[in-house]
Amino acid sequence: MLSGLSLPQLAGLLAAGVLLDLLLGEPRRWHPLVGFGQLAQAIERRLNRGALPFLRGLLAWLLAVLPLSLLAWLAAAHAGLWLHALLLYACIGLRSLRDHTMPIVDALRAGDLETARARTSWIVSRDTHQADEADLAKAGAESLLENGNDAVFGTLFWFLVGGGAGAVLFRLANTLDAMWGYRNARFHLFGRAAARIDDALNYVPARLTALSYVLLAGAGRARAWQCWRTQAHAWSSPNAGPVMASGAGALGVSLGGAAVYDGQLEQRPPLGAGPKATASDIVRAWRLVLHTTLLWLGLACAAALIILVWGRHA
Repeated sequence: MLSGLSLPQLAGLLAAGVLLDLLLGEPRRWHPLVGFGQLAQAIERRLNRGALPFLRGLLAWLLAVLPLSLLAWLAAAHAGLWLHALLLYACIGLRSLRDHTMPIVDALRAGDLETARARTSWIVSRDTHQADEADLAKAGAESLLENGNDAVFGTLFWFLVGGGAGAVLFRLANTLDAMWGYRNARFHLFGRAAARIDDALNYVPARLTALSYVLLAGAGRARAWQCWRTQAHAWSSPNAGPVMASGAGALGVSLGGAAVYDGQLEQRPPLGAGPKATASDIVRAWRLVLHTTLLWLGLACAAALIILVWGRHA
C-alpha cells in the first residue's frame, strides 16, 4: 500500500473513520472542505484570466491540491495511525448524504412542496422552483446515487490505496471538479484539467460502485446490470453514467430525462427502468448507499482477517 500501512491497519482505520462520520456527521463549524472551497475560489479568481486558460487551470489545480495532500501525508506519517482515521472522517460524506436528503423526504410526505424544493436546491444544481413531487424525488435519488460514489466510495477506495493522504487527494480533486468542471464560458478551458483529473481518479471507484449496486440489487440484479451496460455510455460523464444507471436499475425506477438548468430545459438520457421516483425511492437510494458502504467495510475486514490468519500459520 502506498501509505505504508498494512491491510489490517487500513481496514481498522477505515471502520473507525466511517464510524466517526456516522456518529458525528459533518462538522458544524470549520468544515475543512468549506475552507478548501474558499481557498479554491481565491486561486481561481487570481489565475482564471489571461492567455493559456488550460495551463492556468492545471497550475491552479496543482496549487490547490498538492500542498494540502502533501501536508496530510507528512502529518499522518508523524502523528500516528489515529490521524488517518480523522482525515478519512474529514473527507467522507456518508451521514451528510442522509442528513441532506431525508428532510426532502419528510417535506414530500407532508405535501410541503415549497420546503422540498428549497431543500432539494441545496444539493443539486438544477432549477427546482417549478419542480413537482416526481421531479424532486428524482433529483434526490440521483444525487444520492452519484454522490455515493463521489463523497463515499471514491474516498474509501483512495483511502485503501494511500491512507489518509489518499482520501484527501481524491476529495480535494473531486471538490475542484464540482467547482470548476463546468462547460461554460468561464470554466470550459480553465476547469478542463480539474475535470479530467477527477475522471481519472474516479474511473476505478465508479465501476466498483456500479458493480456493488448490481450485487446489492437482489432480484433486480439482471435489470441493474442491463441498465449499466446499455445506458451508461449515453451519459455525459464517463463515471456518473455507470454509477447512476446501475443504481437506478437496482432501485427499479426511471431517472434521468428532463431537468431544468439555468432556465433551460435539458433532455438527459434515461436511466433505470420502472415507474417514476417517489419519496420512498430517496430512502431506498440512501439504504443502497449505506449497504454498499457496509459491503466494502465487510470485504476489507474479511481480507484483513485472512491476512492475519495466514500470517500466523505461515
